[in-house]
Amino acid sequence: MKYKRILLKLSGEALMGERQYGIDPKRLAEYADEIKEIHDKGVEIAIVIGGGNIFRGIAGASNGMDRVQGDYMGMLATVINGMALQGALEDKGMLTRLQTALKIEAIAEPYIKRRAVRHLEKGRIVIFGAGTGNPYFTTDTAAVLRGVEVHADVILKGTRVDGIYDSDPEKNDNAIKFENITFDEVLKKGLNVMDTTAFTLSQENELPIVVFDMNTKGNLLKICEGQNIGTTVKI
Repeated sequence: MKYKRILLKLSGEALMGERQYGIDPKRLAEYADEIKEIHDKGVEIAIVIGGGNIFRGIAGASNGMDRVQGDYMGMLATVINGMALQGALEDKGMLTRLQTALKIEAIAEPYIKRRAVRHLEKGRIVIFGAGTGNPYFTTDTAAVLRGVEVHADVILKGTRVDGIYDSDPEKNDNAIKFENITFDEVLKKGLNVMDTTAFTLSQENELPIVVFDMNTKGNLLKICEGQNIGTTVKI
């Protein structure tokens, strides 16, 4: 396998499947199958999930809610998603640990870097919930931060599009896809890969990012095998 240890970033919206909000059990099961394929090949897997299918702090703030309060609500939404994914993975026979940046000891371990690394070394899948534990930071930033901390080889960002384009492929049929691109090129072209904080943190730590379509069966395994799926951002 090309990668020994990965950080998989999933959006909360991806868990909705065909629903308007919430969690689609069918989509959860599909993701669990994809993750099991690479787990069975010996890849060490850490996961960060967003919470946009349940609550998005910045959206609450735009409607008059206090931004800090909204962001903490969003963090709790990521914990709910983490618990749902944990259940789906364990149904497939995988060992998991849910670690959260906020202390919720009845349902999850507090995030401790050394403990997380030890779980990964033992073949357990570690899900990181509650973002960074701080308001004003996105789950993209949490994903890169945790990826750097646990020495992941790559950030795999699973989305609903199959890579990075020069314009929105859902709005422009003539959008051009990049198979490989550098961090500097992304910044010069003003492409939206991750929020600026997350992207800069990844660049500074020379941690490559692969943006790919998580909803296409087999993509996750192909990437870990070294196939050129999606778009790779590197130094």
